[in-house]
Amino acid sequence: MSKKKHKRQKDRKSFPWPLVAFGGVLLILAADLFANQGGDGGGTPSITVDQQKIDYGDVKFNTNKSFAIKVTNMGSGTLRSKEEPYIEVVEGC
Repeated sequence: MSKKKHKRQKDRKSFPWPLVAFGGVLLILAADLFANQGGDGGGTPSITVDQQKIDYGDVKFNTNKSFAIKVTNMGSGTLRSKEEPYIEVVEGC
């Protein structure tokens, strides 16, 4: 009977600590990889546009006009858009 008790105590002492430690290290590495997934360096993006207003004056109906604007990220983080860019066309006063 004493041999069975001794064997059970020995089984309880052999908990797989190395396996638990390895799993913990894997979880920490996965969390770090997930946190740094964007690669933006943690900075703050800041958008600037070279022209706030474009005025063509009077334009005849059915006449095509084109223009170019330059959008720049002046911040230290990656600039991302959550939706399609929005441009509003406003008629003159």
